[in-house]
Amino acid sequence: MQGPADNLIVKLTFDSKFAKMIEFNQRGRVHQSDDASRRCAGCRIDPKKTIDMAFAFQPIVDTNLGETFAHEALVRGLNGEPANSVLAQVNEENRYHFDQRCRTLAIAQAAALNMSSFLSINFMPNAVYQPEACIRSTLESAEKHSFPTDRIIFETVEGENIISRNHLVNIFRAYRRFGFKTAIDDFGAGYSGLTLLADFQPDFIKLDMELVRGIDSDSVRQSIVRGVLTMCRDLGVQIIAEGVETKEERDFFASNGIILMQGYFFAKPALRAMPKRTADWLASTP
Repeated sequence: MQGPADNLIVKLTFDSKFAKMIEFNQRGRVHQSDDASRRCAGCRIDPKKTIDMAFAFQPIVDTNLGETFAHEALVRGLNGEPANSVLAQVNEENRYHFDQRCRTLAIAQAAALNMSSFLSINFMPNAVYQPEACIRSTLESAEKHSFPTDRIIFETVEGENIISRNHLVNIFRAYRRFGFKTAIDDFGAGYSGLTLLADFQPDFIKLDMELVRGIDSDSVRQSIVRGVLTMCRDLGVQIIAEGVETKEERDFFASNGIILMQGYFFAKPALRAMPKRTADWLASTP
């Protein structure tokens, strides 16, 4: 059994609202298994092997207010190449470093743009071996760039290659303890579904685009989404309609009380910039 002298308590205070306690051993490291140590070493990859990337930002709109609620950080190549060109370079060797760098770079670029909305960052659950340890670089980046941690949303999708649902739930719970918002992406797309929602209720779920597309003229999709909306209201979870491309889709969600939306109807992602509103968005703003 460890005594009080075996551990040091390091208090990380990054703003007046959030003071988080992380327990380190006397050498300043979180207790790790051999496997965890290997993964931690993966975050210290040779700089020459770092994947070049940038971020494009796409707004999540509050349609009631006609304002931007959040920006999702979408990974791109340095010159705006598609996400797949970057993600194809991720492997077992660089996965942990890539996930950490995505977080810190997204925060740095958002801060450089003086972003005042929420910032939504995608993360890879399989690159998080211990949430309390793996979140340190995010907190350090937020402090360095003076970006409030209570304006960060962490979103992910429950994919088929996830280590386990329990692992994902533990990550979400840890992030909530740190004061971050959480979101389940692509809700309704196979793996992201009701079982995960039963185990953890995030702040947001993002409806899968396949449910959104053409919903104004599809009674089956309408019934499914109304059912999800009723359930989420009971659970205190907000819905974000992702992939809205037409006025008719926007109108359906608005008429059913879903006010947070994202998609080309409002704005396309902008590389290293906050995108301008589309003509459709401007015309529909109250």
